Amino acid sequence: MSSQKIVQVALPVRLRRLFDYRTDDLERTPANGTRVLVPLQKRKVVGVVCGSSESSSVALSKLRQVVRVLDDSPLLPKELFKLLSWAGRYYHHPIGDVMQTALPVLLRRDRAAEPKTAYHWRICDAGRERLDTIPARNAAQRRVLSLLAVADEAGLAAGDLSSEGASAATVLVRLEGHGLVEKVRPGSAASCEATEAPPPLNPAQQVACSALDKSQNSYKPFLLDGVTGSGKTEVYLDFVARTVSQGRQALVLVPEISLTPQLIARFEGRLGDSLAVLHSGLTDTQRHRAWWRAREGSAAVVLGTRSAVFAPLARPGVIIVDEEHDLSYKQREGFRYHARDIAVKRAQLANVPVVLGSATPSLESMANAVSGRYGHLKLKSRAGSAKMPKIEILDLNRLAVNDGLSAPVVGAIGDRISRGEQSLVFVNRRGFAPVVVCTECGWQALCPRCDARQTLHRRTGRVICHHCGSQTSLPAKCPQCHTPGLFAVGEGTQRVEEALVRIFPKARVMRIDSDVAGPAEEIARALEAVRERAVDILVGTQMLSKGHDFAGVTLVCVLSADQGLYSLDFRGPERLSQQLAQVSGRAGRRDSPGAVLVQTSHPESPAFARLKTHDFVGFAKEALIERKAAGYPPYARFALMRAESTQSGAPMTFLRSAALAGEALSYRKAVEIMAPVPSPMERRAGRFRAQLLVRSKDEHRFHRFLDNWLQGIESSRGATAVRWSIDVDPQEMY
Repeated sequence: MSSQKIVQVALPVRLRRLFDYRTDDLERTPANGTRVLVPLQKRKVVGVVCGSSESSSVALSKLRQVVRVLDDSPLLPKELFKLLSWAGRYYHHPIGDVMQTALPVLLRRDRAAEPKTAYHWRICDAGRERLDTIPARNAAQRRVLSLLAVADEAGLAAGDLSSEGASAATVLVRLEGHGLVEKVRPGSAASCEATEAPPPLNPAQQVACSALDKSQNSYKPFLLDGVTGSGKTEVYLDFVARTVSQGRQALVLVPEISLTPQLIARFEGRLGDSLAVLHSGLTDTQRHRAWWRAREGSAAVVLGTRSAVFAPLARPGVIIVDEEHDLSYKQREGFRYHARDIAVKRAQLANVPVVLGSATPSLESMANAVSGRYGHLKLKSRAGSAKMPKIEILDLNRLAVNDGLSAPVVGAIGDRISRGEQSLVFVNRRGFAPVVVCTECGWQALCPRCDARQTLHRRTGRVICHHCGSQTSLPAKCPQCHTPGLFAVGEGTQRVEEALVRIFPKARVMRIDSDVAGPAEEIARALEAVRERAVDILVGTQMLSKGHDFAGVTLVCVLSADQGLYSLDFRGPERLSQQLAQVSGRAGRRDSPGAVLVQTSHPESPAFARLKTHDFVGFAKEALIERKAAGYPPYARFALMRAESTQSGAPMTFLRSAALAGEALSYRKAVEIMAPVPSPMERRAGRFRAQLLVRSKDEHRFHRFLDNWLQGIESSRGATAVRWSIDVDPQEMY
């Protein structure tokens, strides 16, 4: 073979390895991060080059040739390529799948990297000078130039330029030939000028901004720990504006699509329209274009949800993770990365600051702040004259409840309506009722595919499993004893909504949950209606508990606060405290005082005592002490192996074998392998599930163990008998 090298290519397959290909027919060896088209069995696939070598463990005669190099230069910048390589190792996930995650769907195919864009046209200085001297016989040219002369710097599309006697496209080509107009990409001339004056910062915000400003152009992680309504977004905006003014880009992550329209408006109002947005609600073409704008640097700010952490940046300057505690940042299927942790590592590789913001920080981030690993910036009071809401705990053991509503809750909502104020009713269950039962024989509507009850959705007359989606019509009689009429137990958002409409017939009631939420634009319109005071009572689930700023909401009612108390997950108390603090924080964010009513059957719980005094920090300190004593994260590393199969005993059999394989490795003093157990919900969507936990306080040995253990399991005979996965740093223990 000639001096041509062999390239190692990451392919979209579920194998933890790279594939060698020859480059004999290529003029040059493609660099790391470049896409190539290669043969794989009987098809051709797009892979990413991850290395090169002069030799291979496979005989050269058996190596296949790269079909074509798809990119003139690496599509993935060096910093991003290093991040993806690290992520594949840290999460022990197939590198091909990791690399694919960073590419828009359209670029996982054999197509050009640059999106097809309908160019805009902009008048040149020479065109402005010639405008008044163009002969009358060239009326079409004069008309087109006149329209461009009054357009902004972004220019106009050819379709917006009407002309007489010739098509606009023909006229534009002619004018371009004379140097009078030029092509520009939409967004390439986007304004970064402020259209709204920033409000004055309070002393705490100024201290935070000063600390962030000193970290420019170097890696430094910060935890921005501010109570709800303390003005964390203003701190973000100030720092981003400073970063953009230096010609660098900002990456801003948010946990939910529903939060993006709100933040987009804030950022565009302060920084102009040089913004690229990335989230799952976009079309493939829209994502491709936004991704490309981030890569070429025409987008000064990239704002998006979880997957945006892998957006390519031409000039990275700062990374911000809003609501950093949110569970939505953890990918739950496939490549199970945590976007917050990826963001911190990316900032380190890019040598830029990273800001993690939350009113209820994760215990992992709190531990890093306490140890000094993260800078700890605190905003202890609300911005302006707003005060923290008064919280009252309602004991359901002493109160009658109808459709989930107690008399104090109904009375408080009525008071707000009479004063022209808004109320938010938080119910963390969608549907009408979570249980349908026969009062004669005890029959319940159970999911035929899961170990779970089906929820009644009365408007459609169906019972639906919220775990697998299976549904059927509500039977008129009990299927078991044939007694007519079944009883709906418990309250969901639909039942509460109906009750509120009945109690307050003149009030404007709106429900927002995943049953009614459509595309991001629809959610944005619904939330805007709340902000414009077109809604009196807002009923919803956890979608409403984070990040939203509703100026008119002065009352928050939490109807079912006890679910988190029964969690089997060791993170249950943390999640409950965060959720209650977050939803309570929607009340009283302006001059009018806010109030929060929390209904519970366990008023003596410490979680509610901390909530009343807004003492999440106190909860976090106690919880960290407990975690350290128990050897739980963040003081130990967890990895959860999950297995599932249509055969009931297969997952446990596989995991017992995996545990024995782990026992045979020489890491027993540093790594603890727990006995496999059935998952808390053993049967889901017709598949039986089990899990096995591995933990260690020695991170280096923990990852060495996983490397060797998974390599052996993957090559074992039983690996194909079940569907299995490994979840490093799991956020849910089921």
